[in-house]
Amino acid sequence: MDRQMISSIAHGDHPVAAPLHETSVTGLLDRALPRGDERVLDLGCREGVWLRRAVRGRPGVRAEGIDIDASAVGSGRAACAADGLAGQIELRVGDASEFAPDHRFDLVLSVGATHAFGGLLPTLAAARRHLAPGGSVLVGEGFWEREPGPETLDAGFTAQEYDSLAVTVDRIGDDGWTPVYGHVSTVEEWDDYEWSWTGTLARWGLDRAPGAERAAALRAAREHRDAWLHGYRRTLGFVTLLLRRTESDEG
Repeated sequence: MDRQMISSIAHGDHPVAAPLHETSVTGLLDRALPRGDERVLDLGCREGVWLRRAVRGRPGVRAEGIDIDASAVGSGRAACAADGLAGQIELRVGDASEFAPDHRFDLVLSVGATHAFGGLLPTLAAARRHLAPGGSVLVGEGFWEREPGPETLDAGFTAQEYDSLAVTVDRIGDDGWTPVYGHVSTVEEWDDYEWSWTGTLARWGLDRAPGAERAAALRAAREHRDAWLHGYRRTLGFVTLLLRRTESDEG
């Protein structure tokens, strides 16, 4: 089983691929889409889950997403069609760093996908290229709740991978962005996310996995659960920030 397949299965029962409850997702989108007629882009959209939530109840919103994973995009298109949202959402297969539409967007999303761009600031640079004047970026990023110890580093992280919340926000401000809202995921949100991730994958392995994939799924679920419980629980945090450019970008 490759990592993309594991991730797709593991996230199947959770609202989004990030440690956020449904109410948090709704609240963030309500603040990010105050008019209800915005044009939205998700860089690294996977199955377009954020976009499907963005357009529900907002018939004037038009959304686009791009992701390099053709399988995920195909699943997202099918979900949009089943939900009657295909007319509002367009999902594309491609490299988000090379995406060059002929228009700009009122909201650019990238929640939990900054690794695809090489980090937080490169993600914001990519989002800025697509942002209409006065537009907003909704970005989700990890941070260290406390200094990572050996157990966390043994779980596959490096001490330099993230900063504290304060330093993370400082770096964003120094890069020319102003936070206009933010949500720090709670321990309860993290626990729900991790139990859902590992449990959904394990259940798939026990009930539905063909042949050798059963053992692979159960092993991946166990390894992830061990890394969380013995490694980064209460050390790795997650913040979702709604940002505006401090100085307006025209053109």
